[in-house]
Amino acid sequence: MLRTHRTLLRFGKRFHSAYDGTAYTGQFAESYRKDIEPVKLAFEKHSSPGSQHDKPSIIFAHGLFGSKMNNRTVSKTLASMLKRDVYCVDLRNHGDSPHNERHDYPALSSDLELFVKDHKLEKPILIGHSMGAKAAMAFALRNPTTPSAIISVDNAPVDASGGQSQFGKYVNCLQQIVSQTGLNAIKTTKEADAKLSQVEPDIAVRQFLLTNLRRKSKCSNSEPGLYSKIGLDFIGKSLDSVAAFPFDPRASTWSGPALFIRGDRSPFVSDEKLLACAAFFPRFEIKDVHDAGHWVISEKPQEFVRLVIEWINLLDDGSLEDLL
Repeated sequence: MLRTHRTLLRFGKRFHSAYDGTAYTGQFAESYRKDIEPVKLAFEKHSSPGSQHDKPSIIFAHGLFGSKMNNRTVSKTLASMLKRDVYCVDLRNHGDSPHNERHDYPALSSDLELFVKDHKLEKPILIGHSMGAKAAMAFALRNPTTPSAIISVDNAPVDASGGQSQFGKYVNCLQQIVSQTGLNAIKTTKEADAKLSQVEPDIAVRQFLLTNLRRKSKCSNSEPGLYSKIGLDFIGKSLDSVAAFPFDPRASTWSGPALFIRGDRSPFVSDEKLLACAAFFPRFEIKDVHDAGHWVISEKPQEFVRLVIEWINLLDDGSLEDLL
């Protein structure tokens, strides 16, 4: 793997030098526009008594159907061990953040850009899982001087749109759960779980999806049942955009340090996709988490935290320059 990684690094650097993107106005030009209307992201801030404010803060972005709550435990550990602030955000159409019909990576990046500006964050480190990983990558490509590093958890800068997605089945099932009325209304999470089991056999994944449902208030005028906190309609219409990656390495690359963490049982960052990582991020590094699938952080939280702490410590003391 080390020899392969060095070969990919050389490929990425050659690609970067050959294409500076200064005159590129191709089909992805829209992705670099700065007039996208952002939304203000809901967030939780985790700090420790020993936080050092001269250290770059971390912004942690969740994946599809996730929220700022997903990474609370590991974020508290990172804040304590790395002695810096960690901001867990709700991306648009998720958690407590506003819903918006536009849900693609230029828009997700614009929200993060506003967040960095509002909180006056200097050279933040962006960590993202799945959809959040692509949002972090998009942020770096659109704002090359802003982040100090990015960490992509089990996703690659590739276009995976156009196919049948399990995520589409989740959206359809959740929409059915919240739309049924009368005698067919689903009123409890137990009933909702039974419905979800028709499309997802893994109880852990179902429990994750169920965190997006809430019981309707008894004092409301609506019928008893459940409602969705996330923008299911907007997300459902945007699944191709979530799977896509509307950037081109001929238009922009990012030469800062980038760590890609992948589960060795996950197909999201196969060896073939490392070429795309090298093209966009010529200083990338890859770390595998043994016996983990796509949900790396929840499946192997201690291993994930260890990899992140080790890498950021190397970043802090300048040792990454010797390794890449």
